[in-house]
Amino acid sequence: MRKIKILVVDDEHLIRWSLEQNLKKQGYEVFTAGSGEDALRLVREDPPDLVLLDIQLPGISGLEVLEKIKEIDEDIIVIMVTAHGGLETAVTAMRIGAYDYLNKPFNLDEMAIVIRKALETSDLRREVASLRVEHKKIGPPNIIGASQCMQSILAMMEKVARSEAATVLIQGESGTGKELVAKWIHYKSNRAEKPFMAINCAAVPATLLESELFGHEKGAFTDAKVTKKGLFELADGGTVFLDEIGDMEMGMQAKLLRFLEDRTFRRIGGAKVNTVDVRIISATNKDLIKAIESKDFRNDLYYRLQVIPIFLPPLRDRREDILSLAKHFIDTYKREFAKHVSGISPQAERLLVDYNWPGNIRELKNVIERAIILGNQDTVTVDHLPPEITSRMATAAVTALVTFKLPPEGIDIEEVEKELIRQALENNDWNQSKAAKKLNLGVDAFRYRMKKFGFLK
Repeated sequence: MRKIKILVVDDEHLIRWSLEQNLKKQGYEVFTAGSGEDALRLVREDPPDLVLLDIQLPGISGLEVLEKIKEIDEDIIVIMVTAHGGLETAVTAMRIGAYDYLNKPFNLDEMAIVIRKALETSDLRREVASLRVEHKKIGPPNIIGASQCMQSILAMMEKVARSEAATVLIQGESGTGKELVAKWIHYKSNRAEKPFMAINCAAVPATLLESELFGHEKGAFTDAKVTKKGLFELADGGTVFLDEIGDMEMGMQAKLLRFLEDRTFRRIGGAKVNTVDVRIISATNKDLIKAIESKDFRNDLYYRLQVIPIFLPPLRDRREDILSLAKHFIDTYKREFAKHVSGISPQAERLLVDYNWPGNIRELKNVIERAIILGNQDTVTVDHLPPEITSRMATAAVTALVTFKLPPEGIDIEEVEKELIRQALENNDWNQSKAAKKLNLGVDAFRYRMKKFGFLK
């Protein structure tokens, strides 16, 4: 592991020697300079991680050296050393860019603590900068949806992303992609470089949720051994995603409502009022209107959360998107598992489109992952699909054999399907909803077949 490099700059030889010996014992790599000119030369030749810089130097002053170090590399940590009475100069140094200052004569233990904290702060800054770069690279997640309902939702999401503070409530069944939508809104907004913090309200015990959101002070309760910042504080400037908000207990709902009014809060056990700028996006798979009626959810909180409501349809109501999603997951997993899969067989496609997907997009994703892992062909076929999907094919086949007689010369199954679609439309005055119901199909699945056979342009 690379050693931390510290440069000690002081015109007194004894102080340089003493600090060098002490810092080496702590495991640092140390080099010294007796003047500002020598210090700047060393910084240019081999930039240190941290500089202990005396303000009173012969020739170039410590403040001038500080300015030039920051011009060379603004990330170098500089701790100023000043004699008693030099407080005003030390404050000026901090305005220029010094991290902190030490008074002479200084305590070596105190110096060690200041150095350690400075290095920890520097590491955190680098980590935050790195995360921001990664956020820019990642960008908003890919939302797939050519169906009319998804296009309408995407258009709304574009508008929502531009509204910086309005709360958003995303409702939909489990597996419909609520967190993905929340991330998309965050990364499309001007908050994208700030944190996106998510928490599942159903997964955290009620007694701990307040601490997770608002933080706590040391000693606030039995296990509070250190002060802890909550998600609202950590996400300042960014977005907090409250998943499964419908499972939040009533007492916590009241505290959240109070926070939403003015974005202020106190840590548990604390007296200081903290103010943050965060956007709240919440999500639930529950019917909150029914929860309000049963006194399980606050009416006032509901209306505060759903300034902008977004309803995500189940996958069975957007069947036109099933194959696009399936092919997207194939592309994802064939790279992950180094498989050469190019597509889906026509029979498997029909089964995927016809299936009702109670687990929605999450279930489809898992089905495709399973098919890629277990398959050894370049196409996903019926054999790669789980029984709950293929059983529909078996049931339909049995019914067809009992009801109809297969002619000796065989039939074109595509023509049979086309004829059934035509008859269903004609027998129901071309009402697509009624025709789809006669064939036990969803409207999107029926419209998919209408397009396939040329009944719908």
